[in-house]
Amino acid sequence: MKRHLLLAASALLAATPAFAQDLGKDAAALKAHVQFLASDAMKGRDTGSPELTIAEQYVAAQMLAAGLKPAGVDGTWFQPVPLIDYKPADHGSLVLRRGGAETPLEWGKDYITRAVPSNPKFTASAPVVFAGYGTEGEYKGLNARGAIVAVVRDAPHSGPSDIRAHLGIPIEQSRTAAAHGAIGVILIEGVSRRTGYSFARTVPNWQTSAMHWQGASDGAAAPAFAYLSYEGAAKLFAGTRIKWDEVLAADKTDRKLPTGALGVTVTGASNTDVRTLTANNVAGVLPGTDKAGEYVVISAHLDHVGVGKPDAKGDTIYNGAMDNAVGTAAMLEVARRFQAAGKAPRRSILFVAVTAEEQGLVGSDYFAANPTVPKGSIVADVNLDMPILTYDFVDLVAYGADRSTVGRIVETAAAAEGVKLVPDPAPEEASFVRSDHYSFVKAGIPSVSLDLGPGGPGAAATREFLDKHYHQPSDEIGLIDWKQGLRFVGLNYAIARALADAEEKPVWNKGDFFGTLYKGPMAQGPAAK
Repeated sequence: MKRHLLLAASALLAATPAFAQDLGKDAAALKAHVQFLASDAMKGRDTGSPELTIAEQYVAAQMLAAGLKPAGVDGTWFQPVPLIDYKPADHGSLVLRRGGAETPLEWGKDYITRAVPSNPKFTASAPVVFAGYGTEGEYKGLNARGAIVAVVRDAPHSGPSDIRAHLGIPIEQSRTAAAHGAIGVILIEGVSRRTGYSFARTVPNWQTSAMHWQGASDGAAAPAFAYLSYEGAAKLFAGTRIKWDEVLAADKTDRKLPTGALGVTVTGASNTDVRTLTANNVAGVLPGTDKAGEYVVISAHLDHVGVGKPDAKGDTIYNGAMDNAVGTAAMLEVARRFQAAGKAPRRSILFVAVTAEEQGLVGSDYFAANPTVPKGSIVADVNLDMPILTYDFVDLVAYGADRSTVGRIVETAAAAEGVKLVPDPAPEEASFVRSDHYSFVKAGIPSVSLDLGPGGPGAAATREFLDKHYHQPSDEIGLIDWKQGLRFVGLNYAIARALADAEEKPVWNKGDFFGTLYKGPMAQGPAAK
């Protein structure tokens, strides 16, 4: 019996390790991280799940093994993030009053309510002022104090896509409205939403849970408590001097939207179910030498979307191997390379596995607002999020590279690795505001998020992954080309080393929109090339 078992074991060793041996120890180490984090046992690492807690412990243990020191709170590896999970409790209500006539709007056809976690029993009744896209300049000549402001859920179409994406985020529209005295905001479906992420698609999605961290500055905004369809907007604008057809025509042709008081009062209610929970950012630091008081952050999100709708094979576990187990694994292997190099960086390097990215960059937003190192000491963030490691990549995209001197450092380091830095090939996707580096941007810190480029087979491989595997149970470990994974680790090590050892710390390019908006360190000379 023992002999038969031995023979069976030998057969297994002959079959499976041959593949493992082909990897080499560095690729095997990278794969081992992903094999654990993206296993079915982790059940998709949903925020607040016991499995994500286990993943946090795993990352902390691997940081220890890589020679890092704890950089969480109270001498631990962890920074607890106090979260609120919320969703609409019911359909709420929205009624228009013009003169003596009342027009109740129909939920799901004319409007949907938006959850307001800062005020779970939100009600408002006030005259409506239409402020176009809700940008600062569109408030000129408007009196929004004490009013409900209506805005198209978009931004002016001209100008850089990343600025447009930033301006069109509902929380930014709400903050601007609050700065002008508004008590609430109604969002309106615009042309680009109608042709892309339409009102009809939004209805079911806005009934599911979302998250913020407790105490987030969103409370300073005027709550965006309702969203109108084309049909609802037509009823809002009916009988006013501003015609909804004129708004649509201007939106389609990128002309300035008409603005002004609509002569209608809206009474609305939004009821929100709220529960509290905690998840952790995991942080470890590699101390620097002569510039140890300055920190370069390498970030990657640890969470994914958990268990969900079964696919055609009945699989319900959304493993998130590419998104973002392999990004987290690459971060850990960059730390191990620093340990193996035997030469400390000049600046300290802070490795942070952030939580609740899939819920809207929540963990990174909390960390950037509440860093575990002295405020003002973080000089850059390089974020690793869903590198699509299915092809032999020849180029690299660094979202935000054109906005600060980080871009120049990334370009030089990548070139030394034989990889060309290229511009964002799909600016309409607004990737700049969709990953965790954006949280650091909002803290005034020059930051980039790295992605593999479209060169060679890149564009087709990226489209195939996004179409077939993104946020699907099929995002599993078998998709990953480990040779390319090792190249990605080497590339990130080179970038981190260059940032940490540079004589000057990174600055925003002179006059940059985000550097100016968030009061970051600014170059005094011409913009970096």
